[in-house]
Amino acid sequence: MNAIKEARQIITSDPNGEDAKTLARLVLALESESDFPLSSLYALDLDTFRIAIEILKEWRLDRYHARKGKLLDVSYQANILAAH
Repeated sequence: MNAIKEARQIITSDPNGEDAKTLARLVLALESESDFPLSSLYALDLDTFRIAIEILKEWRLDRYHARKGKLLDVSYQANILAAH
């Protein structure tokens, strides 16, 4: 399973969890090309940290447009839920 799909599963399964929030913020920062505090990655458990690093790699390669779109949608939804 690739990192984008794994991140989407983490975010959809527990959108209010800290790992999900961090991954969602990372995705939104990548999409908007805005700043992201790298220190928040260090709070992730090792498996989720690995997923975050793989997302960076996959995003850079820009090969996963369809999956990236689904992940972006889920990240927006999680961000809206967290704001309420």
